[in-house]
Amino acid sequence: MKRIILCVCAIASISNIQAQYVSHASIPDTTVELVMDPSDLSYKYASSITKEDMMKHLNILASDEYEGRETGTKANDLAAVYIARHFQSLGLPTVGENDTYYQPMAFNKTSWSENAININDNDYRHLWDYLSFATINDHMPSFRPEEVVFLGFGIDDPRYSDYKGNNVEGKVIMINKGEPFNADSISYITGTKAPSDWDGNTWKKLKTAQEKGVKLVLVIENELKEFLGKNRRFLVSSSLQLGDGELGEREYANHIYISSTMAKDIIGSKDKKIKKWREKNTRKGKAKDICLKPELYIDMQRDVDVIKGYNVMGYVEGSDKKDELVIVSAHYDHLGKRAKDIFNGADDNGSGTTTVLEMAEAFSMAKKDGNGPRRSVMFLLVTGEEKGLLGSRYYAENPVYPIANTIANVNVDMVGRVDAKYADNPEYIYVIGSDRLSSDLHRINEDVNQKYSQIVLDYKYNDEKDPNRYYFRSDHYNFAKKGIPAIFFFSGTHEDYHRPSDTVDKILFPKMEKVGRHIFHVTWDLANREDRIVVDGEVDSN
Repeated sequence: MKRIILCVCAIASISNIQAQYVSHASIPDTTVELVMDPSDLSYKYASSITKEDMMKHLNILASDEYEGRETGTKANDLAAVYIARHFQSLGLPTVGENDTYYQPMAFNKTSWSENAININDNDYRHLWDYLSFATINDHMPSFRPEEVVFLGFGIDDPRYSDYKGNNVEGKVIMINKGEPFNADSISYITGTKAPSDWDGNTWKKLKTAQEKGVKLVLVIENELKEFLGKNRRFLVSSSLQLGDGELGEREYANHIYISSTMAKDIIGSKDKKIKKWREKNTRKGKAKDICLKPELYIDMQRDVDVIKGYNVMGYVEGSDKKDELVIVSAHYDHLGKRAKDIFNGADDNGSGTTTVLEMAEAFSMAKKDGNGPRRSVMFLLVTGEEKGLLGSRYYAENPVYPIANTIANVNVDMVGRVDAKYADNPEYIYVIGSDRLSSDLHRINEDVNQKYSQIVLDYKYNDEKDPNRYYFRSDHYNFAKKGIPAIFFFSGTHEDYHRPSDTVDKILFPKMEKVGRHIFHVTWDLANREDRIVVDGEVDSN
């Protein structure tokens, strides 16, 4: 993902804000009596969200008939039709294209038709010994480079450069991740123990390589299995990008993440020379290029097809503040089918989709009773999340209603299970992003919880140092990037995450009901409060 470039004063402001991001678990006071008065409209309509109705929806959406709802497939379209028919049954108006509930979009479906690497007569396997992303690499049919240039860390900085004095245009280079530190762990770039922005940012290195005209970058990934696990959803199937066949210019150099075993095979007899450079680099911070001469054969050929996908929109018009909008989102796509294995995606994200469908029904009931929300509410079920948050990105860039009038996004992704931490206490939810752009949004969630729900609100994954980086990994982030306060509800991962075993029989429907009602209460407050919530935070870049 791209980084948002900010001025120095903004960065300082963000640092101050980030230091205050809540990351503890908030325990409600259970000695206080819950509001359970039928005359309270929030309580009344939240009560219409039931585990029985949730089970009916989810048994259909996560059934084998829907084949895992992979974006761009007929099974995904089948799920979109189910969602649209639900909105139609509620009597919601059509706000999509051609008087429908759909927002159509086009994707470039990119996959490798050939992907082979041989080094010194040793065959290596894609997704085992190395990995490469079809969407961000060129078609590179069989070629044999004369050499591979080992270029240290692949950094080009005024304080340290691996490129200085080297012309690598049209060449294949091999680089390490990270940056140079001395024996006392002092960075040669920052002059302190704090790493520079080159350290964990391979994209910065790949962009530099592209600017230098490099043909291909081989990135040594010592933890390839872990790296593969984190990027599995982009690699186990064809990759998608928003587009209609035109791929545009690449921002980053062609690149392949290779294992340390492959790197050693490429280095061959030059291993002592590389080791000597590493020692000298640690002592003096000196860069050095080393020419390697492996017998290297690469064949990477890709196919690009244009396919269609749909966001599905259910709209409840507000009353006196109808021009302002709250968006409640969830992605309905999943990983699809692989051979005989169906990735049903009951929790991910059939649970979130079902919750939003139930919320739409509750709001429509209120509207029919003459108690509809003051602000309009959009129930937005997006596709393409598993392919890189594509559906929500498309809506955020092509909104049906002005982004400036969208006051908040409430995002629901995986709320039907428990993780190891809460195995004995299902009455919890992880909350991410609530305080990043709006202190009002955070306070509303806390107040509503004490008043109506009294579940544990765990902000563990809201920590800016969370290694999982969930804040950047679900659909709310595309709204947050636009400056819209966003709150993300999530139950955490489990042993069935992104596996065929994520099935309906493992869903905890009483938990889903309680969490769904809590999310309704938050949305009801946002839609009916007198003042629009304040935006007093800064956009947090990825």
